Amino acid sequence: MHRFAVLISLVALSACASIPPQDGLVEEPRTPTEQWTAEVTSQPHEIRLAVHGSGLSSTQADALSAFVADWREVEGGSITLQSPSGGPDNSAAFRTGEGARTFLIAQGVRADQIRIVGYDAKGDARAPLLVGYLRYEAVVPECGRAWTNIAHSMENKVQPNFGCATVANMAAQIANPADLKGPRATTAPDMGRRADVLAKYRKGENTSSQQDKQAAGTVSQAVK
Repeated sequence: MHRFAVLISLVALSACASIPPQDGLVEEPRTPTEQWTAEVTSQPHEIRLAVHGSGLSSTQADALSAFVADWREVEGGSITLQSPSGGPDNSAAFRTGEGARTFLIAQGVRADQIRIVGYDAKGDARAPLLVGYLRYEAVVPECGRAWTNIAHSMENKVQPNFGCATVANMAAQIANPADLKGPRATTAPDMGRRADVLAKYRKGENTSSQQDKQAAGTVSQAVK
């Protein structure tokens, strides 16, 4: 009778372990950090520049300089210049937009990172030139909302609040929240360096960089 009861228990356990998850149900998290994620939101960060027939003013140049500093700090993506159409004088709008583009390039922004588009000013003669980019922010989860009796747990499950502090700290400290959305694009390889290495490899020469003598050093054996 005892052997029969043990056999029934083993069959029941194996049946429970082999039941696949039902359709539409999300598998329960196996580790604390799997049940918490840092959400990433994006919103346009832009400045408005009045359209002048003479191009950029000194005040506008200062504003653009501060704008580029913020853009570089958050490692922003492409910058969009929205030039008004059907409002201010077209030649003045062109001069202001071209002046802003030239100034951005002079500040270190690559030309391929600048995009110029037009927007309908709807007859507003004071419609500005809009300069902006998408700025990403990480939403830090709120911890401490759900706690269970850790001293008395009948199930082998992850506690509902475990892992929240780890994810919250990561979201608060990450330099560029856009990295949470996915990996960055790889940069182009150094074609010159690759050709040099291949040429040395074919000749049987050393392909590594020369050792910096200033970086070499020895540990002193002097005892005082």
